[in-house]
Amino acid sequence: MESSRHTLIRILLFLLGVVLIVGTAATIAWFFLREVRGTALQPGTQVDLSSLEKTLLGTYLNFRRQEIDTPPSTDDTPIPFTIQPGENGATVAMRLERQGIIQDAELFRLVLRYWGVDAQIEAGDYSLRQDMSMPEVISQLQHGRLRAKTVTIREGLRAEEIAHLLATEGLVDQEEFIHLVRDDAFHYDFLRDRPADAPKTLEGFLFPDTYQFAVNISTTAVIDTMLHNFDQRVTIEMRQQALAAGLDLFEALALASIVEREAVVPEERPIIASVYLNRLRRGMHLEADPTVQYAKGYDPQTERWWPHLSLDELRTVDSPFNTFIHPGLPPGPICSPGLASIEAVLNPADTTFLFFHAKGDGSHAFAETFEEHLENRQKYQYQ
Repeated sequence: MESSRHTLIRILLFLLGVVLIVGTAATIAWFFLREVRGTALQPGTQVDLSSLEKTLLGTYLNFRRQEIDTPPSTDDTPIPFTIQPGENGATVAMRLERQGIIQDAELFRLVLRYWGVDAQIEAGDYSLRQDMSMPEVISQLQHGRLRAKTVTIREGLRAEEIAHLLATEGLVDQEEFIHLVRDDAFHYDFLRDRPADAPKTLEGFLFPDTYQFAVNISTTAVIDTMLHNFDQRVTIEMRQQALAAGLDLFEALALASIVEREAVVPEERPIIASVYLNRLRRGMHLEADPTVQYAKGYDPQTERWWPHLSLDELRTVDSPFNTFIHPGLPPGPICSPGLASIEAVLNPADTTFLFFHAKGDGSHAFAETFEEHLENRQKYQYQ
């Protein structure tokens, strides 16, 4: 009897404890729900608390309200920030965190979702600061677009040409741009995957496209925008496809940059890619003219970055980029290839061609043997 009485008392005490815990939790939940319905997290957006998800999310965000309302720093330096068309809230949040404008990308994304404004953030150029709270940043991204300038970076330009173009538009300092391109100061996964002995340069990764840049954008932000675009456009599936073909991303990009400089007729890109891949498999020198042009650099006499070279020059320019005297791929890309040239390398034509020669009209004559190539050279070299 005594034992049964003690057992009953323990059960009653346990039940009383459960009731107290549940009651406390209910009180806390009621308090935070009242705050959510009241003044907590009010950016001027109506919050629908009819769903359990919204209720729980609102309660969670109230627990973290101090983080939401506290700026990362007191630095009031304007930071140009560009949102590209098609970017979602998650990628925007990650880039904001990377630039020190917010401290927690995931928390910022949850606030966007709770307020229901993630779909209202438009592509464009903005001016943000590190002394802004999350609500202030969100408000700016909805209403604070800057005056922008549209610039087209065409395929096949080397970094110096891109720098000159952007400087001509008044967007960057040309020397600063080249310094940053060679400084290896940007931290993207695809850059960390470069071979250890590869040049630490952004050549090839400055994705060619039409951009809208804020008129007061920093040089660093311009480059970051182009690298982010590369990361979005050259997909994980494409990188895996390159690996399946026996090429890492850096090698595929180097070859695509050669295809970009060689191809004029779009339909020939996969064929030209197949020629170089066939030569690589046979251990032949690529003998690609654009690699020597890249190695020689700017020609003050013709005022061109890609000057015409004689056969003697093609074999005498001393550089690891000269694929006439060095086997295999060049140490890195020689320009910024477009998506079509990258896809041509990933999906080359099925050919046995080993040579091609320009016809003079932008197209090429392809050959399987050196004898056929000599015939094409004789036929087209004066046309």
